[in-house]
Amino acid sequence: MDWPQTPTQLLDLDLPQGEPWGYAFAQSLLKAPWAWRALRPTPGILDLIRLDLEEGFLRLQERREAFPLGSLGERPPTPAEEAALKALLTRDPEALVQVLKTHGPWPFALYRAFRFDGALHPIPRPRLPRPDELLGYEAQRKALEQNARRFLSGRPALHTLLYGARGTGKSTAAKSLLHLEGARMVEVEPKALGHLESLLERLSLLPHRFFLFLDDLSLDPEGEAFHHLKALLEGSLEGAPENVLLLATSNRRHLVRRLGGNPLPGEDPKAWDELQDTLALSERFGLVLTFPPFDRALYLKAVAHHLGRPLTQGEEEEALRFALQRGFSGRVARQFAQTLA
Repeated sequence: MDWPQTPTQLLDLDLPQGEPWGYAFAQSLLKAPWAWRALRPTPGILDLIRLDLEEGFLRLQERREAFPLGSLGERPPTPAEEAALKALLTRDPEALVQVLKTHGPWPFALYRAFRFDGALHPIPRPRLPRPDELLGYEAQRKALEQNARRFLSGRPALHTLLYGARGTGKSTAAKSLLHLEGARMVEVEPKALGHLESLLERLSLLPHRFFLFLDDLSLDPEGEAFHHLKALLEGSLEGAPENVLLLATSNRRHLVRRLGGNPLPGEDPKAWDELQDTLALSERFGLVLTFPPFDRALYLKAVAHHLGRPLTQGEEEEALRFALQRGFSGRVARQFAQTLA
């Protein structure tokens, strides 16, 4: 076990309010080498946990006496940290196993948002859109949230593709789902698509439900990532775990960079096969939501919305000039409003 040794080691940890040594040791238990095995414990795993709890309890008492410290954290402790600390103080391996089954090992026990670039990185304070930040596309947002709530409640739900013009709020709508109770999200970087299998294997063991977020998705049909994603979307025997739902945004309806034109009748069957292969990926998303470009009226409404007041005639004219080279979109509306704020 990797127990913290000195007070300076505590400064690298994301500790909650309260006595820091206890919560630092609780986090060590959530990071233990046997933490994932404890989700399906065997007698030998329980023996290992028992030994580490006995050692941890003694070392915790030593650290507290040698280096008495006040609170180092600013946030409240999570239920997982409180329960892990209680299991340590009572030296109860069964209680610690229950903590891991309920909350998962670190970092899933502490955080709700993550970034995956081949390795998993927690995002302690994700930047979430305000409820009033989204404007327009009410029907699309309602369908997105209804599907998400079905998934979070354990009912069947559909992998979702949000596509349309740039700046229309597709990514903002997807990220807003983290406001829902029980939601967790992993944002997958494009370069990490080839490593999804290892991530999904780990997520499938956890009690949580995850949105797997693929932003601005655009794939090469000859690339390895394209085939990894297609197989994940019901194209393989394994598929995605039942506690994972895919959310993808794209400016392309068919998600591919080089689709080309339709083959002519009588052309080589291989050309038709390649076309169907590229179309098959987008068709594997059960819910497809379209975000068309802003028109003039919605753009001006969005500017006023961000300012929190009606526009004057002069401001309307200035806003239209601002969008002349940029186009009408929610992003441009927000940028122009910032110039007036």
